[in-house]
Amino acid sequence: MNYGPQQPQIVLPHFTKMVKALVMINGVAWVGLVLILQGMILEGTPVNGWFGLVPNRVIQQFAIWQFFTYMFLHSSSIFHILFNMLILWLFGSELEGRWGSRFFLAYYIVCGVGAAVIYTVVVLIYYFITNNYLPLMTPVIGASGAVFGLLLAYGILFGERVIYFMMIFPMKAKYFAMILGGVELLTLMNSGFSGQVANLAHLGGLISGFLFLTGYTRWKSRSVRKSTQKRGRRLKLVVDNEKYNKDEPKYWN
Repeated sequence: MNYGPQQPQIVLPHFTKMVKALVMINGVAWVGLVLILQGMILEGTPVNGWFGLVPNRVIQQFAIWQFFTYMFLHSSSIFHILFNMLILWLFGSELEGRWGSRFFLAYYIVCGVGAAVIYTVVVLIYYFITNNYLPLMTPVIGASGAVFGLLLAYGILFGERVIYFMMIFPMKAKYFAMILGGVELLTLMNSGFSGQVANLAHLGGLISGFLFLTGYTRWKSRSVRKSTQKRGRRLKLVVDNEKYNKDEPKYWN
């Protein structure tokens, strides 16, 4: 019996190895460093200043570790870390299943670090143009740069997959990624650096992910072509030897 076209079903992915580890690291850092150490023991927000991304400290004090550590910190609001970890689980698990844990982790870190580098460079240029130093001094925290890189990769690899925008509207994954990128760009153009959300870091994650996947694909294709050409030359050498030495005895092991 046919009841008409079926609606897309929501299938939740299982926790993969590296996604689970990243979620646990972010959770421990949030509880231990943000809620307890910074929220209950220390005064002010020194943890964000030490391990968040502060472009001025990166440039003047060479605090390059912040390019990496900032992506494991979140604000004291549970919604900040909850949203990022939810996206990491829903989209990252399938990517890790396709790529493997090692490549997935490399891509995640590249997107996060790349987002931080792009943010720092653009903020520095913005300072030279406007003489506004506030973005240079404001800490940036959160895994959103890396997470947006995952959204880009998911839109490329699973572009025809139907997902739910805002948990309500079904659409293809590639359009979902495009819409998010467009929203981030328009928001950045409208509010600049005055808002509490680092839209530039989100765009930096998208850009970093695109550059990484493009560069890796070209490198892989070049390696395959070189390997094919080498096998072709070896095959030709064997054939030529067979041709010119056909009258000589052959020995087999």
